[in-house]
Amino acid sequence: MWVRTGHPGGSGSGYLIGPQLVLTALHVVLPDQRWALQVQARVGHPRFGKVVHRRAEVCWPDPLEGVPAEDALDMALLWLEEPVSVESDPVRWGRPGGIVPLPFEGAGFPAFADEAARGDVEHLRGELPVVSTSSSDWVLDCRVWPDLGHGGERLWAGASGAAIFCRGRLVGVAVEDNRPMGGRRLQAAPVHEALSLPGFADLVTRHGHHPGTTVSLEEITAAQADTGRNEAPVTQPVVPVPIPQLATAFQPRSVLWDQIDAAWSDNRSVVLTQEQPRVLSGGGGVGKTQLAAAYATNAVKNRTDLVLWVAAAEVQQVTTLYAQTASTLKLPGASGEDLEADARLLLDWLRNTSRRWLVVLDDITDPYGIQPLWPASQTGSGRVLATTRSRDACLTGNGRIRIDIDVYTPAESGTYLHQRLSAENMGHLLDDHTTQLTHALGHHPLGLGMAAAHMINEELTSTQYLARYNDRHRLLDEVMPPAADTEGYLEPKQPTQVTAALLLSLDAVQASDTTGFATTALRLTALLDPAGHPHALWNTPALLDRLTIHHTPVSQGDATASHAPATAEQAHAALRLLHRYALLTCDTRAEPRAVSIHALTARAIRETIAADEIPALAAAVADGLLQLWPDPDQHHAEHAAVLRANTSALSSHSNDCLWHPDRHPVLYRAGNSLLNAGLAASATAYWQHMILESERLRGGEHPDTLTARGNLASSYQQAGRTSEAIQLLEQVAADTKRLLGSEHPHTLTARGNLAASYQQAGRTSEAIQLLEQVAADRERLQGSEHPHTLTAHANLAATYRQAGRTSEAIQLLERLAADTERLLGSEHPHTLTDRGNLAASYRQAGRTSEAIQLLERLAADTERLLGSEHPHTLTARGNLASTYRQAGRTSEAIQLLERLAADTERLLGSEHPHTLTARGNLAATYWQAGRTSEAIQLLEQVAADRERLQGSEHPSTLTAHANLAHARDAAAAVQRPDAETPTWRGMRGQ
Repeated sequence: MWVRTGHPGGSGSGYLIGPQLVLTALHVVLPDQRWALQVQARVGHPRFGKVVHRRAEVCWPDPLEGVPAEDALDMALLWLEEPVSVESDPVRWGRPGGIVPLPFEGAGFPAFADEAARGDVEHLRGELPVVSTSSSDWVLDCRVWPDLGHGGERLWAGASGAAIFCRGRLVGVAVEDNRPMGGRRLQAAPVHEALSLPGFADLVTRHGHHPGTTVSLEEITAAQADTGRNEAPVTQPVVPVPIPQLATAFQPRSVLWDQIDAAWSDNRSVVLTQEQPRVLSGGGGVGKTQLAAAYATNAVKNRTDLVLWVAAAEVQQVTTLYAQTASTLKLPGASGEDLEADARLLLDWLRNTSRRWLVVLDDITDPYGIQPLWPASQTGSGRVLATTRSRDACLTGNGRIRIDIDVYTPAESGTYLHQRLSAENMGHLLDDHTTQLTHALGHHPLGLGMAAAHMINEELTSTQYLARYNDRHRLLDEVMPPAADTEGYLEPKQPTQVTAALLLSLDAVQASDTTGFATTALRLTALLDPAGHPHALWNTPALLDRLTIHHTPVSQGDATASHAPATAEQAHAALRLLHRYALLTCDTRAEPRAVSIHALTARAIRETIAADEIPALAAAVADGLLQLWPDPDQHHAEHAAVLRANTSALSSHSNDCLWHPDRHPVLYRAGNSLLNAGLAASATAYWQHMILESERLRGGEHPDTLTARGNLASSYQQAGRTSEAIQLLEQVAADTKRLLGSEHPHTLTARGNLAASYQQAGRTSEAIQLLEQVAADRERLQGSEHPHTLTAHANLAATYRQAGRTSEAIQLLERLAADTERLLGSEHPHTLTDRGNLAASYRQAGRTSEAIQLLERLAADTERLLGSEHPHTLTARGNLASTYRQAGRTSEAIQLLERLAADTERLLGSEHPHTLTARGNLAATYWQAGRTSEAIQLLEQVAADRERLQGSEHPSTLTAHANLAHARDAAAAVQRPDAETPTWRGMRGQ
């Protein structure tokens, strides 16, 4: 390339190292320590064909960081405005060494070899002298001088930025000539220094001639040439065994390419010339072999001297192929009669040769048996790439690095389906459900490949195929029949079904399983959420008992082993065995999702479970989840979310087993957890689904169905849908009384929740009447210290306060707060709620300082225990702000309320009653602070919203209009706005 700048006379050379990436000298684009205003690049030379012109800008070093120091490395990278398509191999980087001069060549030309003259490229040719190859910068001793007679111009003007090569490796960039030496010598900046600086290597790796660009430095010495001449004759490149063909629409998976290349670069810099083989690990069909094949194909294109593809499933096959390769290379002593001896000859040659080689060990199944046959290189010229399903630790260490191969990214999945179907002129089959389809398949390359082929064969749209895939009555081998294996994913094992391919490692697991627990552990895992479940689940009695009862005998007639209780240690060992064979992942660092499995593998496993075994397995998992579930779970938000997800997956995969003979408690525990977490929308959807399931399986009047309806009403209440909650709860209360009797716990729960909805709707007298009756019944039937009795008294006290019966509320709440703390602990959500209600009653009674003291502690506790965005935390903050305002601490109140109004609107929506309350209280505080116009504007909005959403006669609407009228008239001090919404503890079903 010829690089020109806007600076008078400014020009130099460059070299295209990627479609848009140019290597040049820094001073070409930084004349006189000022960045060039414009940069033009001419790609190519008139003598050699078409010339392309591009605009360019400096991308390294970053001009935004200012002008580099004068002693900065004289090297720069330019970014072309548009890419230039050229057929070029990836650049190989080198570092001269040794004490013998090395020949070099430069790709560049002086400024006077311009387009108009159509002059020859001025090749830079010569040697790096001894002083250069043993130092950190290069002296270029040029054999050919440039043409003289150009008016005293510097002889090599325009050569700055020329790329300098030794033995095909780019080693430096020409930067200046040496006048005292008569122009015979140039100097070059070494690229190994640039590769060690921040950003340079990353740009090269990402934007070089991909795939295959690396930043690995190869040591170059004159002695290497002599060694090469004495070695066995090799026709380049040698590929003794065909490399597997890449799949249609193969995805290059650039992130993995980057990981491989980065691993080579990092480890070579640490261990110098020792080769660092890599092991690609993953389950069946994730694309390990395809990625290795792409790497090997690229090695052939880059003229690697030997590319050896080895099917490594059996050690004897490896020995045989090594021996055949030794004969192909005509290595001295390779007779073809002693295979093991010939194999050792090849390994010795690989260890000592300076020729470039790549050995791919595909599908290692015996990690220990392959060790003596693992190639090594003392010269650093060779690479080993292995693929395996095993994660055995013996495959790492000794200079080997494992890179786990995951499934496609969502973007790669979408691209694959688009390219695969478009290649068959079937792009019209992709529709709005394509993204859902790739997600359902877990972005699994095998699954996507077979799904795409089946879609093409049957002309199914994404929507149609997704419906078939999700149909529980269709087996995996029906929606992914062997005929759909057009990419050879099922080779070379040739199983007849995709299920067999996914579970190919299971036989090896069973052969290695000393406890007999692994198969059962795999089946239990397959019923859970593929994204992961807590490792602690395997410490629960329920799962350990199931492993003991349902395990596979280790040996025939081993009665003692078949009845020995399973231990948590044995369960962990079984999980780690399955982990080593890539059937699942067991990583305790990932808690609470320490044990995970791919959805496609899980489905294949579920289809191998006999129908009569599922109920016992599902019951064990459900019992284990319930035993693991913390109570209360509000303090463990992430853990509770994972348990809910696993309950949902278990319910989906267990074929209604959790409803027979009785509904398992874990189903309703998950829904209650959503209510406890304040996730009203999710809770509403969950309980609507539970009602449908209960009606289908138990009937419309079954107690389970009534409980589900009551819990749905609680979800409505939490979401501010008070009228819907009341309507549903009145029906539930009537039905439970008619069917179960007036004293049944479910009836008392329904009446208690109905009273809470009455209170929320402002129907205080009805709420009090109902709650007094419920509290009395609870105490008579369940005792004064039963949690449900305490809840009834707490709701009654809060309703007393709302009705203005403050002294009764305080008397009841002081006793209740002491009882709940004694019985449930100081950090239980019910204890926190009672403190909040007591503080609100203190404030209403004018005992402001006591209220503030309680509320400050409460706000801190709820945020610490439940998080800053939990509804109880927001309520505590609102109550504290209102109490600050009442105490005249207006600025503190405004600060809290402004944050609260924003948070409630973001989390609950602009029309939720809590949001309206927060705005109303903020308006009142603005008024108190003298910010009259802001107060009136906000009060007008609140009054209008209250009337539209809650009706003109709702108490909160009347309060809002009264406050607005007082604010407008300014005839008297503004009355206290509508009180904050208290936190209710209505029962959530048992």
